[in-house]
Amino acid sequence: MDEEELSVEIVQDESEAGRTTATWEHEDLAQLRIKVFRGHLDSVRSCKYIDNDQKILSASDDKTIKIWDVETGEVLHNYSRCHDSIISQANINDNGRRFVSCGWDKKVAVWDIESGNCVWSGKHAGIVTSCNFSHDGKYVVSGSDLDNTVKIWDSNTGDLIHNVDDIHTSTITKCMFAPGDDKIITTSMDKTAKFYDLKTLKVTITVQGHINIISCCDISHDERKFATGSWDKTVNIWDIATGSYRSKGPGQLCGSHDGSVSSCSFSPDGLQLVTGSYDSTVCVWDVDNRVQKVKLQGHDDWVEDVCFGSDQKTVLSCSKDRTIRIWNVEEADKLPVVLERRKAIGLKIIKCSMCGKPFSLTSLETYKDVSVCVFCRMQNREQTMLEIMNMVDEG
Repeated sequence: MDEEELSVEIVQDESEAGRTTATWEHEDLAQLRIKVFRGHLDSVRSCKYIDNDQKILSASDDKTIKIWDVETGEVLHNYSRCHDSIISQANINDNGRRFVSCGWDKKVAVWDIESGNCVWSGKHAGIVTSCNFSHDGKYVVSGSDLDNTVKIWDSNTGDLIHNVDDIHTSTITKCMFAPGDDKIITTSMDKTAKFYDLKTLKVTITVQGHINIISCCDISHDERKFATGSWDKTVNIWDIATGSYRSKGPGQLCGSHDGSVSSCSFSPDGLQLVTGSYDSTVCVWDVDNRVQKVKLQGHDDWVEDVCFGSDQKTVLSCSKDRTIRIWNVEEADKLPVVLERRKAIGLKIIKCSMCGKPFSLTSLETYKDVSVCVFCRMQNREQTMLEIMNMVDEG
């Protein structure tokens, strides 16, 4: 089966301007379901699941930020007073009551979700390209072009805590907090990614290996794997826990995207990575085996942002084509094209002992090590792997 046949969008009449819709758009025989959200009037730059994946937060070139109901597609909140120009990004805080946004108007601001009121705003000298809350919700980090500066703010008061202007020599493309909130991670048009320690106020890790601009990055929750995506059409995976990248270099995911990689995001368990590209496609990767699982096609223009749902059953994406899409990838491991690709590189394909669905074993695993798929492992977090294996043996 060709990858083009995995999901096919039904062509429908154009929505009237400003109308919001969310419809499952796929043929009956399509093996991956797609839900399409329409309502933005220009490119959608940013999309994130919020409120236990029941809602979506999106930011657009149309100068609006929207919160959508995943089930109905209804726009629950439409914020049109946030910025005077293109909005680069929007992200939610830890308690779901506020979001931070940034844009081409050189502004970074925190907003109250219910009232839509601005809690505080700050300015950069240039376009603010990226912004994020710390995981504990106490701080905001933002990065810009022109002055290539990273700023760290108190999320409650808007007080500027750190102004770091010597990390990069070109535009900041992404900035985020490490899972432990003790470091900020940045990528830049200078082709480097860096870890800045908030205690020593020094760069502790610098990675470089791409031959073009690094546009995006993400780090696994256990802080072992660090991914960078680039305009060179590749994604590098860096083992920062052991530092082996210093002698061996990064692992590389390549050959699937025909355009610049614009966004990347790890699955909650760190075993998968989803990437978006200017070739209008979304790819889901098996990180440990460095192989593409499935390529998702349906967007009509550049893919700007991607992420996994918390249960890893869906992928969220947004695009310059003005749409947001939810891709149901729960059955991806059962697709013939996925099974054939894994067999071709020598991976073992076995059935999960709990749900019966097929999944692959990595080169480091054995039947005794793992006999339960990712989804069942996530649903049974209270059980240790030893208990699971004993249960399988007894069966």
